[in-house]
Amino acid sequence: MPIRLHINIDHVATVRNARGTRYPDPIEAALVCERASADGITAHLREDRRHMVDRDIERLRDTVLTTLNLEMAATDEMIGIAERIHPNVITVVPERREERTTEGGLDVVGQKEKLAKIVKRARTAGIKVSFFIAPDEAQVRASKELQVEQVELHTGEFCNASGSAQQKELERLRSAARLGHELGLEIAAGHGLNRSNVIDVAAIPEIIEFNIGHAVIADAIFMGLADAVGAMREAILRGVRHRA
Repeated sequence: MPIRLHINIDHVATVRNARGTRYPDPIEAALVCERASADGITAHLREDRRHMVDRDIERLRDTVLTTLNLEMAATDEMIGIAERIHPNVITVVPERREERTTEGGLDVVGQKEKLAKIVKRARTAGIKVSFFIAPDEAQVRASKELQVEQVELHTGEFCNASGSAQQKELERLRSAARLGHELGLEIAAGHGLNRSNVIDVAAIPEIIEFNIGHAVIADAIFMGLADAVGAMREAILRGVRHRA
């Protein structure tokens, strides 16, 4: 199956909001990414609206021609917005107001009852569901029990580690991806990935999707957004060529 690359455009909105202007426009960024071969656009509507705001998501739904992936907390407010906006996919993530970025994976094991309600509402609305989880066997199995279509493996620990510790984290990703695939789940990956470290993760055969934002937006400062998307795709393909 071809590897899907979804670009998270949150930090285009972060730059816009820093000065309270109308630019740079994340919707324009989404269009550039799609023209540059992105397979989807990811946006996280946080409860505190620190970057994307409701109107951004509405405009993205009217504009995105590929796949719109809405990252969201497991709250009544957010699933209500998803039901109204109708993204192609929702990725349920843990969320704390004081965190700089999403820290760790969703505790599916400990929140089954709450998450089951989110899954049921999404399925009724015809929206695909993905859980953003740590590469942990129990979390993978719990996700399957709740009948989601996909899990996105949190790659942050791998990206932050080095040496033997990084290799250990890579093996955790491999094991979780293998198990999820055996259980019939689609396997995605994301968080902290850049053009250097994505290569080893892309070599994992079961991973069919990447959600990457910060590194692409950072690269865009120096090479332009379209070229940054292309460079990330090329890095992923370098990893794919090493698949067993």
